[in-house]
Amino acid sequence: MQKEEFYRLKTAVLEDVDLECEIEDAQMLRIIREHCRIYAREHMLPLREREDLEQQLFFSLRKLDVLQELLDDEEITEIMVNGINHIFYEKRGTLYDSERQFESKERLDDVIQQIVGSNNRMVNLSNPIVDTRLSDGSRVNIVLSPISIDGAAISIRKFPKKPYEMQDLIKMQAISEEAALFLETLVLAHYNIFVSGGTGSGKTTFLNALSQFIPNEERIITIEDSAELQLIDKVNLVRLETRNANTEGVTPITIRDLIRAALRMRPSVIIVGECRGAEALDVLQAMNTGHDGSLSTGHANSCQDMISRLETMVLMGVELPLSAIRSQIASGIDVFVHLGRLRDKSRKVLSITEVDCFTEGEIRLHELYRFVEDGETEERVSGKLVQVGELIHTEKLQKAGLWRKDGL
Repeated sequence: MQKEEFYRLKTAVLEDVDLECEIEDAQMLRIIREHCRIYAREHMLPLREREDLEQQLFFSLRKLDVLQELLDDEEITEIMVNGINHIFYEKRGTLYDSERQFESKERLDDVIQQIVGSNNRMVNLSNPIVDTRLSDGSRVNIVLSPISIDGAAISIRKFPKKPYEMQDLIKMQAISEEAALFLETLVLAHYNIFVSGGTGSGKTTFLNALSQFIPNEERIITIEDSAELQLIDKVNLVRLETRNANTEGVTPITIRDLIRAALRMRPSVIIVGECRGAEALDVLQAMNTGHDGSLSTGHANSCQDMISRLETMVLMGVELPLSAIRSQIASGIDVFVHLGRLRDKSRKVLSITEVDCFTEGEIRLHELYRFVEDGETEERVSGKLVQVGELIHTEKLQKAGLWRKDGL
């Protein structure tokens, strides 16, 4: 069906709707079906095409238009909109062209406002870039035209309706059972753990799974740009989310503001969804001022690169000697967990590395687990997470009563 025909049919449906009254979804669907029945008879449409048309109209009028079908597909992990004519999605690690299009620029703008409005956010020419989320927790980034030259761009990172637990990651061979048990022990002993990895490596998913090891009696405070973490069965949980400034004089609330507020809320554990800038200093200071057990993530290509990025992020907010920053990192972070995406698109824990010490101006790392490839087929890279070292700093384990002379 051409865009013009779809628009005319949609207009005909709307003419039969009393816009002054609230109409239920079931009633809207009845009106749509009646119009589609008449249209299908006139144009000799097969039943399947008619049902597809009914769904498209319903999604256009009541949901997120052409995006809704992609959002409802649980196997799709990412959706990318490049203007009104190009919509792509990732499914099982492969990118596809959906071949769907928005009927007009105005309709795309309506969908964007529907997305941001549902989460009390604002995006306009004065504030053309926004991070928000959908009701199911999916992460959304929106960039409006003319900043996005070829039309408004939407990037949606979907998350499973039921968040992955560590046992799920073990079944998916993202981590070994031995390494998962080791990390569980570290979380219980309040080690500060920093998860690193590239874009799409599964940092948020892994952080969420790691957070499930936190005992239910702990008071947990999560801090995120857009609330994505889904901590199951955590009763004493406070979820904090940043706020953007807008043209109505609303002041922004940053990650740094939320970390400072969290320190006054008697936290047992602070979880910062991702360090992207100067808030890295506040995260390190929290880890260094008695808030053990803190967790966070950051973009990097390796554990060593993550240290360099943390140094750069701290310098974005304050001028400090490099030696002072490195000392803060070494004393604040106990363990790095680095994730990666292999050639077969699978996500793996590639390294678990302990921060040994800060000496002679450098941070010394001590690798504990390393992913070692042992073969490859046309579809899959095989390998396993191998223990390559023993934990050096066992003080927190001993304090928590989780240390034995023969190991964990």
